[in-house]
Amino acid sequence: MAKALLWLIAVFTNLAFFQRLASSAVTPQESHLGPWIIGIPVLGALVIGLMARYGSEKIRGHGIPEALEAILLGRSLINPKVAVLKPISSAVSIGTGGPFGAEGPIIMTGGAFGSLFAQLFHLTASERKTLLVAGAAAGMTAVFATPIAAVLLAVELLLFEWRPRSFIPVAVAAMVAALAREPLLGAGPIFVVPPHGLLSAGTIGMAAVIGLAAGLASGGLTFLVYACEDRFEKLPLHWMWWPALGAVAIGVGGWLDPRVLGVGYEFIHGLLRGELTGLPAITLLLAKGLVWAIALGSGTSGGVLAPLLMIGGALGVVCGQAFGIADAGLWATVGMAAMMGGTMRSPLTGLVFLLELTHDTNALPALLVSTVAALCVTVLLLPRSILTEKLARRGQHIARDYSVDVLELRRVGEVMDRNPPRIPAETPLAEVSDRVARSDDPLSRRQAILVEDADGALAGIVTRGDLLRAQSADRHRPILAIATRQLIVSHPDETLRDALESMLRHDIGRLPVVDRAQPGRILGYLGRADILAARAGHHEEEHRRERGPLGQRLLSRPRPPAPSASS
Repeated sequence: MAKALLWLIAVFTNLAFFQRLASSAVTPQESHLGPWIIGIPVLGALVIGLMARYGSEKIRGHGIPEALEAILLGRSLINPKVAVLKPISSAVSIGTGGPFGAEGPIIMTGGAFGSLFAQLFHLTASERKTLLVAGAAAGMTAVFATPIAAVLLAVELLLFEWRPRSFIPVAVAAMVAALAREPLLGAGPIFVVPPHGLLSAGTIGMAAVIGLAAGLASGGLTFLVYACEDRFEKLPLHWMWWPALGAVAIGVGGWLDPRVLGVGYEFIHGLLRGELTGLPAITLLLAKGLVWAIALGSGTSGGVLAPLLMIGGALGVVCGQAFGIADAGLWATVGMAAMMGGTMRSPLTGLVFLLELTHDTNALPALLVSTVAALCVTVLLLPRSILTEKLARRGQHIARDYSVDVLELRRVGEVMDRNPPRIPAETPLAEVSDRVARSDDPLSRRQAILVEDADGALAGIVTRGDLLRAQSADRHRPILAIATRQLIVSHPDETLRDALESMLRHDIGRLPVVDRAQPGRILGYLGRADILAARAGHHEEEHRRERGPLGQRLLSRPRPPAPSASS
């Protein structure tokens, strides 16, 4: 798929800028069309608008938010049209000068093929999600030769879990794509640079400064993209025409500075080698950022990683030169990692991605410092990343924080009611109803009552709903007559997560807790309120501030009396 997408991009680039049918690797910058170059992106955008309106609206945008939406809200089901139209529309967009990368479209396309493959089998939504993300990771690996970064991107952005059931298939898919890439597209790294020596403390400090600057730039880019999107939404035109209007900015920008057109891998490589410095780096930073934000805000089709690399690299070079420090290639590398990690809020992906692109292991400390600094700034500036903001505007708020689930930590025996309301099986229905109606009776404490036989073993369970439905029956009947006897039970050594899943699976709200070795022996009662109480306790641990035992001992230590005035 990656080879086909890159081939399509080359074909459309040759056709649009050189008026020939060929698949040789060329760039829009090699053409000499003058002002006529403005019309080429507009024609491509018109084609994309038609494909989106009459094909599938899901091809709009850069692909990753659409993959997130399919995973979290669409049960990992992707329409087959997307698998076909997304790469074609992206190839048209990039081939006619769109300032995008191929990685977003290939992530969406790989994910779509993974979802389609999963739909051929009898699988759960979680299993489909794994195959969808595996396809996305394989697609990213095929484009950039970065299997480890692709797996990290899946973990940090797409999987929303860290489990062997999903991590292993995704890692296998990425490695298979890496092995298949070599005979088809060549081995990595795709941006070979001279290795740097060991970094000094001053260099690490400069990396932190570039990270902070990249964080500010990430926030500015995110704001600019969605400000442009808001402007387009206010136009009295159908959204089909928006990409063509945005393409006018692409064309004008390409006429003034051809470097903003297309993917621009050669300029990314030039930044990493330290060949783009001074005024050319400043103009590339401003022109690429503005044109990319307008184009992406118009809803056309294209990726974000390559533009972020170019913008971040130019920013790193500009910052390094502003402080009068040499080694522009290192600052470009640091800026790229920081811009990617901060904008996408995926710091581990950002630093490993640049490591795999360059194989410069000595730069790792600087990459780590810069990505973390950029993340700190973007977290403080913006409530969401550029990827999740689009979904939030559709009313779909996504939390990407990873933490241990308290329901996995706590056991049923820790939170259950050890003295649950219970009643002998022969107790008349009338007596039970009367006792439940009295607020001072222990039977009124719970929504359900455990019924025990003459030996004290669990015989059934009666809910308040059962009592209400039995009001018209013989009130002298024993309570066991209306009790549920086919019981779903829990055990004290089970996790709260397992107990909650059992409740959801059987559509019930409470579980008798019994001894695993003696199934009839009642140990307790677990209701939904008990599970919520465990969650509330975890919330208190997160937000309640108090001094520890050491601080309390220091405060309670008697102080020596203050010296008197006479002394």
